[in-house]
Amino acid sequence: MTTTLPQRYSAQESLRERIDRTYHQALPDLLFEAQQIHRQHHDPRAVQLCTLCNIKTGLCPEDCAYCSQSVHNKTSLEPQPLADIETVLAEAKAAKAHGSTRFCMGAAWREVKDGAQFDRVLEMVRQVAALEMEVCCTLGMLKPHQAQRLKEAGLTAYNHNLDTSPDYYSQVITTRTYQDRLETIQAVSDAGISVCCGGILGMGESVDDRLSLLAALAALDPVPESIPINCLVPVAGTPLKDTPPVDSIELVRMVATTRILFPGAIVRLSAGRLQMSDELQALCLLAGANSIFTGPVLLTTPNPDSTQDEQLLNRLGMIPRTL
Repeated sequence: MTTTLPQRYSAQESLRERIDRTYHQALPDLLFEAQQIHRQHHDPRAVQLCTLCNIKTGLCPEDCAYCSQSVHNKTSLEPQPLADIETVLAEAKAAKAHGSTRFCMGAAWREVKDGAQFDRVLEMVRQVAALEMEVCCTLGMLKPHQAQRLKEAGLTAYNHNLDTSPDYYSQVITTRTYQDRLETIQAVSDAGISVCCGGILGMGESVDDRLSLLAALAALDPVPESIPINCLVPVAGTPLKDTPPVDSIELVRMVATTRILFPGAIVRLSAGRLQMSDELQALCLLAGANSIFTGPVLLTTPNPDSTQDEQLLNRLGMIPRTL
């Protein structure tokens, strides 16, 4: 595993020291460095549009403090069983028609269980892949043989976020360990599926925790090809319902530092965009983010609709990325 870091840093510095120094430099220098690296590896005008489809809603046994779908959190969410293949395929076709090139399917499961429901998901993967879209799933923990079956069905990527730093993790989730997450990520990598892995900002963690998350991502081998940066959307009925929003400049710093650490990755500006001004989103794109999730709902939380995103990209002179 290698990461590209600024040449001015001493070889004697640890990775974590380099991350700290990158993040805390003057913002103009940080953005300039991120833009240089971004332009070396990506078209700076191109933004990948993705769509996330909730294929099974609610009743998840995990106790994630941020999540409306947990049985531990008393929210107004109405549970829904696993969707049928035709409904999901129709959503994928609509997403493609609106410019999305990646379609992600999320199920509120703690872990994948072999059987009829998993077989249905595998067929969903096959049919979406036949549309010539990138196909991503986020289904909870996976065993190696399940990852292999997803690969054989045509899965492009598997999303399994680390969420936060190893030290802060237990403040957010107690029903699975950090190691559990790392083992699923390893199973995905071993099956030859691209890893989509990032975190959530604004859960009460410190800046130090956020940088520790980046260090944990950099320690993965191979490093993720896709890194979602989510901002918490507080949901009534969850323990984090009153958490204040992420500071805008801290978000921009996080995006830019991620771009510098992971030059070839797609950095996805994910949850929380509805609470961001157009100017903040533009600054995040300038800092190296090059993907957004489009559509009115992101799993269970509101998201800008396709028209808003199209208008923003037009104003910025940016274009949807093609495969």
